[in-house]
Amino acid sequence: MAIKKRKISPRQKMINLMYVVLMAMLALNISTEVLNGFSVVEESLNRTTGNSSKENDAIFGELDQMMRKNPQKVKQWFMMASTVREMSDSLYNYAQALKVAIVREADGEKGDPLNIEGKDNIEAASYIMLNPANGQGHKLYEAINSYRARILQFVTDPRQKKIIASNLSTEVPHHSMGKNWEEYMFENMPVAAAVTLLSKLQSDVRYAEGEVLHTLVANVGLKDIRVNKLQAFVVPSQTRLYPGETMTAQMFMGAVDSTQQPQVFVNGQLIKGNQITVKAGAPGKHTLSGYILIKDLTGNVLRRNFSQDYWVTGGPQPKEYISPQGMQKVPPFDGMATIAADLMNVLYAGFDNPITISIPNTSQSDVQATMSGGSLVAKGGGHFIARPSAVGQPVTISVSAKGRKIGEYQFRVRKLPDPSPYIAMGADRFKSGTLSKAALMSAPGIQAAIDDGLLDIPFSVTSFRVVFFDNMGNAVPLASNGASFSPQQREQFRELSRNKRFYITNVVVHGPDGTTRTLNGRNMEVIVR
Repeated sequence: MAIKKRKISPRQKMINLMYVVLMAMLALNISTEVLNGFSVVEESLNRTTGNSSKENDAIFGELDQMMRKNPQKVKQWFMMASTVREMSDSLYNYAQALKVAIVREADGEKGDPLNIEGKDNIEAASYIMLNPANGQGHKLYEAINSYRARILQFVTDPRQKKIIASNLSTEVPHHSMGKNWEEYMFENMPVAAAVTLLSKLQSDVRYAEGEVLHTLVANVGLKDIRVNKLQAFVVPSQTRLYPGETMTAQMFMGAVDSTQQPQVFVNGQLIKGNQITVKAGAPGKHTLSGYILIKDLTGNVLRRNFSQDYWVTGGPQPKEYISPQGMQKVPPFDGMATIAADLMNVLYAGFDNPITISIPNTSQSDVQATMSGGSLVAKGGGHFIARPSAVGQPVTISVSAKGRKIGEYQFRVRKLPDPSPYIAMGADRFKSGTLSKAALMSAPGIQAAIDDGLLDIPFSVTSFRVVFFDNMGNAVPLASNGASFSPQQREQFRELSRNKRFYITNVVVHGPDGTTRTLNGRNMEVIVR
């Protein structure tokens, strides 16, 4: 017997439909406890991110101070840190703007991510992030991928790379049912959860930024006593001896590690400690040479050779005595001449190089000197001015006393190195970095000098160019035909707002060696504070 299907009344259909709707509403209803849990996580993330930001600011501030004191050493690392900070701030601020947009979509124009009212709203995040017309989800996806790829270029430690790559991953789990990243993250996501996800992204960005800044600080040597070049030295107590005298010398590395004792070899023999005593032999030039072995931080053994010349002087050892007239006298001296370049152990072509020439126990008025390949002018008191004529051609200085030739000494000849442009700030020289607008407006212009710690030689600035950028990012170059800022440049300075930057380029200088040169690669970056 066939079973007849009973016809459902319209009233029963309505009841069944209401039941289905009720079950759907129950399924979509999110408990208050869960939403409050997101708020707790959000507060914790904000505290962590705030602490990371403060630490990152402190590290960057330390780099900025070192940049002011030693720009030549720190500039490379400071520029990297500036790049990392700019791109981190860009992604961080973008995530913050999305948080504000989602909350205001749910709570209205006065919505505040720190005080969300519509925490259970599941439409606001979908609208802001997945709207087909102007949804921000895919833009955020691309921004994260771009930031991750760029920030990892600054990370060398494999463990750090793995953590940062995992934190900033945009891979979608296999159980996402075919959704893309933005759909998986924001589709039907309550406002409280969406804001928390974006806060986590901000925290990950500050973590990545901090790891890179720590690495850059370690590289530049702000936290550790580091060296980038090891050099072996030998320091004798004296380099001129008389027959029968003894000489004491110390051998050491240019950078000393007090936690380990290096091995010192002299003439192929390991000595005890780092001090050796030798007895003077026949008159003339002698050489003390050897090498030092020391371990670096990785345990590798480094070898550095050393060599030191010393002279044994012929003739009797002079003995000083006081005459009845109170005049100090010494016996005749059969010795060698000493020549010291006052700047360095090289001479610069076309430049007045001060040198000092002396012969022990010989009056300076009896010392004569000549030079090949240039001019040598006596200034009195053993001081001379040497001016070589050609770069790359060594010069020889011949020294004599009372018509008797003492010796010849050869010096290398180089071109004066390029100077560094700077803005004079009293006794300080500003070369790049952040500068207050008041200090900028009070500066007359730019100067240039070689000031590498060994030389301090001024150059004359004949022209330079200042490059500004308008609101569209277009370069606006303004030239000055001299060392002073032009009226047009100063007018542009007045219009600069905070954190705006400009560049001083194409600096042309005239040196004391008579050469005129353009300082390519020595541009100055100025950020208005």
